[in-house]
Amino acid sequence: MRITDLMIKETMIMDLQASSKEAAIDELIASLAASGRINDPAKFKAAILKREEQASTGIGGGIAMPHAKTAAVNEPTVVFAKSGQGVDYDALDGEPAYLFFMIAAPEGAGNTHLRTLAALSRLLIDSGFIAKLKEAKTPDEVAALFDAKQAEEEAAKEAENSAGANGGTGGNKSGPSANRANTNVTGGDAAKKEVPTAFSGGGPADAEPFVVAVTACPTGIAHTFMAEDALKKKAREMGVAIRVETNGSEGAQNVLTADEIRRAQGVIVAADKNVEMARFEGKPVLQRPVSDGIRKPEELIRKAVSGDAPIYRGGGAKSAENGNEERSGRSKIYKDLMSGISHMLPFVVGGGILLAVSFLIEQVAGENSPLFQLLQTIGGGNGAFHFLIPILAGFIAFSIGDRPALMPGMVGGLMAVNANAGFLGGLAAGFLAGYVVILLRKVFAGLPKTLDGLKPILLYPIFGLLISGSIMFYIVDPIFSWINTGLIDVLNHLGTGNMVILGLILGGMMAIDMGGPFNKAAYAFAIGVFTSSGNTNGAMMAAVMAGGMVPPLAIALATTFFKGKFTEQERKSGVTNYVLGLSFITEGAIPFAASDPMRVLTSCILGSAIAGGLTQLWKINVPAPHGGIFVAVLANHALLFLLAVLIGSVVSALVLGVWKKTLAAN
Repeated sequence: MRITDLMIKETMIMDLQASSKEAAIDELIASLAASGRINDPAKFKAAILKREEQASTGIGGGIAMPHAKTAAVNEPTVVFAKSGQGVDYDALDGEPAYLFFMIAAPEGAGNTHLRTLAALSRLLIDSGFIAKLKEAKTPDEVAALFDAKQAEEEAAKEAENSAGANGGTGGNKSGPSANRANTNVTGGDAAKKEVPTAFSGGGPADAEPFVVAVTACPTGIAHTFMAEDALKKKAREMGVAIRVETNGSEGAQNVLTADEIRRAQGVIVAADKNVEMARFEGKPVLQRPVSDGIRKPEELIRKAVSGDAPIYRGGGAKSAENGNEERSGRSKIYKDLMSGISHMLPFVVGGGILLAVSFLIEQVAGENSPLFQLLQTIGGGNGAFHFLIPILAGFIAFSIGDRPALMPGMVGGLMAVNANAGFLGGLAAGFLAGYVVILLRKVFAGLPKTLDGLKPILLYPIFGLLISGSIMFYIVDPIFSWINTGLIDVLNHLGTGNMVILGLILGGMMAIDMGGPFNKAAYAFAIGVFTSSGNTNGAMMAAVMAGGMVPPLAIALATTFFKGKFTEQERKSGVTNYVLGLSFITEGAIPFAASDPMRVLTSCILGSAIAGGLTQLWKINVPAPHGGIFVAVLANHALLFLLAVLIGSVVSALVLGVWKKTLAAN
């Protein structure tokens, strides 16, 4: 597939009018929508903005590559655009962006288009090619430039592969290096190769500097492969042999072998997402953002060759230079907590909904019904719900201390369950086990190097489990069992007024950041109550579910009944929010909140708080942790639950509709 098969001329914008980052995104998305390449502009924009939150796709050098992989895409497409005046795109180098490549990748499609997108990313490393693109006047010129450049790259690739098959690229290889396979290729084919390319000539292969690298970005579409190519090109210039593993949308390609890792002087991990790190135990490892792989390849290679990097100890040692890991303590704790909750949620949702259905069956067929007993077993305390807290604790510990902390964390979580320490005890178990393992790494750091192999398979598991388990048994479990019992008792005896206030707070928190820390904190609290004993479980879940359904429904109503205050594209996007809101997917309102935060967030918080408070005023219980309208029938007062959501949504829609200015005045 040619790059120009994806970069269709009809979508190109040769004179981008936008003067801001979001306006540029909107203009590019409008081109995709007009050509029918996407089916849901709002959903696609939400995916684009979510990617931008992780790191700007303004890669520097006057280029921006916003990208997303989502079901909102009908056909894989690259929208090319040029801006004469430049756009402040929060680029990595602080300079305006003049060339834009919006990459739209569909979910569940084949991988051919992903390889093509990877090839596009590699071409954009060439500054001379970029200069020609800036001078292009028509879509035809742009297409011709890409076709010519891709043909040039393919010819060079064939010549390089041919040279590699005949004894390497140096021209004077002999002996062992003459048999080394050339792996400096693009795309998935390199996964079959296992030996690094020698980029410099002269001398035996083992005398050459050799480093290995891993590149990865959150979506695995653009930055992953741009960093790969930048590292390879710079290594070739420096006379350094390199092997680069990419963790892209197709999964890991060019996977590093144990022998390559053993022989490497150093390891470069240029990644903005988790990659497999245990294999680098004992090696000098530079952990940097993927953007550094693109912008600072020479620095990374030089430090890797010289071993100027911290020795990796199972994730315990963090580089002071690791820009990807420099984060505040609060942010780190939130990341670790979300790691546990995200792994726990499938158990909560699957088990909780099956349990809720079992209650419905019990009302019809009785508790002796075989189907009731089956669903109770699968979803309840002997099934999915039995794993909730151990999974939560285990993956919090894993996020902190890597693989050696997983087992102590899970066991600590199980101990919390058995001691009735509940959700809070599980949280404590996860953080405890993670930091115990980090402490053990420091304690055992002075042992002879010959014992390094025993640490992950013997020392960390035994002492990690013994120490964290003992602290759980004698200190944590008794304390949190008392706290958990007291919390449930307080909730069971709260008066109606206090419950309404709690419902107002939880409902409002769901709309503050629509999927961010406040939203997750409210949902985590509701899950904690939901997974504990007591008859208030479904009450808290009713409050957060109602509060989370309101923002997208309010947006949908406002765009329907206040049409004059929204653009045509916003009105079309607003329709999809009916479905998102009814499904309890709060994130559907994010694009609207991003474009007008003061009005949208304020009105949504108000309506969500009202909906959450009403669920408590009417003593509504929803015995399922997710599903929106699809599980509303399982509520003890299903119609009142829907009424609470409707009232909150109408209030938010009215406030937003009245407050928002008309398009003419905007």
